[in-house]
Amino acid sequence: MIELALISGFAAASVRVATPLLLAAIGETITEKSGVLNLGIEGAMLAGALAAAVGAISLGPLGGVAFAVAAGMATSAIFAAVAVGARADQIITGTAVTLGMTGLTGLGARLAFGDAGAGLTIPTLPVLPIPGLAAIPVIGPAFFSQSVMSYVAFAAIAWATWLLFRTRWGLEVRAAGESAAAARAMGVPVTRRRVVATVIGGAFAGLAGATLVLSQVGTFTEKMTAGRGFIAIAIVVLGRWHPIGAGLAALLFGAATALQYTFQASGSAVPYQLFQALPYLLALAVLAVAVGREKGPAGLAK
Repeated sequence: MIELALISGFAAASVRVATPLLLAAIGETITEKSGVLNLGIEGAMLAGALAAAVGAISLGPLGGVAFAVAAGMATSAIFAAVAVGARADQIITGTAVTLGMTGLTGLGARLAFGDAGAGLTIPTLPVLPIPGLAAIPVIGPAFFSQSVMSYVAFAAIAWATWLLFRTRWGLEVRAAGESAAAARAMGVPVTRRRVVATVIGGAFAGLAGATLVLSQVGTFTEKMTAGRGFIAIAIVVLGRWHPIGAGLAALLFGAATALQYTFQASGSAVPYQLFQALPYLLALAVLAVAVGREKGPAGLAK
């Protein structure tokens, strides 16, 4: 029974931790399919996290979600204006956006909450068990007894797959990502498709930030995303630029992170800091292995 409880707890923690990574990765998948590499996703997540905290205090959890989506879209729109509209270097622009939002969200948090921070005054989203399904051993707690943001993330996999591979808009986005010149010759408004795809990616990044605040931590702290935006980019690569692949890769990274909770609960003498580093080591390994092997959109970051 103790082992089953540990396994169930590990599975539930894996999905819970994977949720913000999955949301960010789904958005980045759509963005990268258009040929845009948005390293500003980390900044968009931070903006979404702060906006979620402010919105939740003012209007409740749903208001926080709405604020987060708007903040993520606004942040990515700034990136798109410079990187896509003005055709600046995408890597430099994305890095600048992330660094800028790191400073702005830190300042914004101090202005909004003072030096003491937001504390535990933020209303959060409750866990919503699905009757019947939540009682299934291991699988139930993992997939059917989560916050609404996890269910949104699962639905986003199917939605993004349909959008990219079953609609004309998705076909044009993928064409823009493979060859902008050829797409333009066929009448595809490449710049418009890339801007919209980038802003959609920002909306998902904002949702990811809201998940951290409203479903996991219950507060806002400076730099709380802790590199999750960059891990999401590694997830996109590991998932081979497909929403379903991104979903599976996000669960893998979630499991790597959840290991620390399981080992602490089991009383293991292994330092938990070792397991805290696992997601970042895994991200480095994925990117190292992917170099020269995994091929994304031909026009990515060009």
